[in-house]
Amino acid sequence: MATTWYGVDEAPVDAPVLVLGNSVGTTQGMWTPLIPALAGRFRVLAVETRGHDGSEVPPGPYSLDELGADFLAVLDELRLESVYFAGLSLGGMIGMWLASTAPERIERLALVCTSAYMPPATGWIERAETVRARGTGAIAEAAAGRWFTAGFREREPDAVKAALMMLVSTPDEGYAGCCEAIAGMDLRAGLRRVTADTLVIAGADDPSAPPSHAEVIASEIPGARLQIVPDAAHLATLEQPEAIEALIVAHLEGSR
Repeated sequence: MATTWYGVDEAPVDAPVLVLGNSVGTTQGMWTPLIPALAGRFRVLAVETRGHDGSEVPPGPYSLDELGADFLAVLDELRLESVYFAGLSLGGMIGMWLASTAPERIERLALVCTSAYMPPATGWIERAETVRARGTGAIAEAAAGRWFTAGFREREPDAVKAALMMLVSTPDEGYAGCCEAIAGMDLRAGLRRVTADTLVIAGADDPSAPPSHAEVIASEIPGARLQIVPDAAHLATLEQPEAIEALIVAHLEGSR
């Protein structure tokens, strides 16, 4: 299996399982501010993407089909027939892949700062080439500008530095392979097959997956709802954790 996973077992044994998926170049640390609230309500299953934080790092390029199949293999190994899923950016792409490829496996879905299609492919290919040649540290400054608003970077330099440590510790080949998966991704045609109760969350100031991308997803997934969070760029779970936590918890708890 190409991925590693671990559980946070603080919720009742009959609580729903919530799978978490991360942005490219991050670890489950991007969910840290939300874990106390989530783990008290759900059986949290944290899955690290192929090429990231202890998962296998096979040579790239990867495809979204491969990344999604990695997650599906975890569900199969643990004999989980149906789960809740929350994913940010690449994690959200994997969630959409799962919910459109195996709709019966995803009951509720929270998609945060993500996109079903993220052109141009050349930009992702060039980023992969840069990382293979010079390492993930070469893109750290640019990543900070995408991940956080200017105001947050000024107010919380230590938090920004900690987030970038996730990036620079990501294996170069793993990061590059995932960039190539995003380059080849187009999930738009499958969104109508999603049957999960879906919430789409966008950061108002996200330059990577702007609200217009979230609007496309919400318009195509039957019954999906859209929420836009102010003063949030791409890693909204770190910049606006209280707002993201409240939205995800309310959505996932729903009427259960």
